[in-house]
Amino acid sequence: MSEENELDEIRRRKLEELQMQAMQQQYAENQQKDYESKKFLVMRKILSPEGRQRLENIRLVRPQYAEQVELQLIQLYQSGRLRGATPLPDNEFKKILEQLSSMENKKEYKIKK
Repeated sequence: MSEENELDEIRRRKLEELQMQAMQQQYAENQQKDYESKKFLVMRKILSPEGRQRLENIRLVRPQYAEQVELQLIQLYQSGRLRGATPLPDNEFKKILEQLSSMENKKEYKIKK
């Protein structure tokens, strides 16, 4: 009998663990969805439809770069450093992309002997 009770206890604990993991995963997914929806709304305020389409085209080719551009734009928007009209017209967005890509290309490498 005690072996049966021990097995039942082990099963019960394992089931609780699995339920807890499922709840944590669901919570993380909900947070991710919430973050994505908020980011989408902010990007609608920042970029014109043409700019959003350009960003989606970039995302197809370089998803990580597109994510970096989004974060940079959100930071600029929240700090009030985006001058001019928002949503940004496509030509202004191109200028920002050029600035960001030129900053990305200026990586310095130091070789020590």
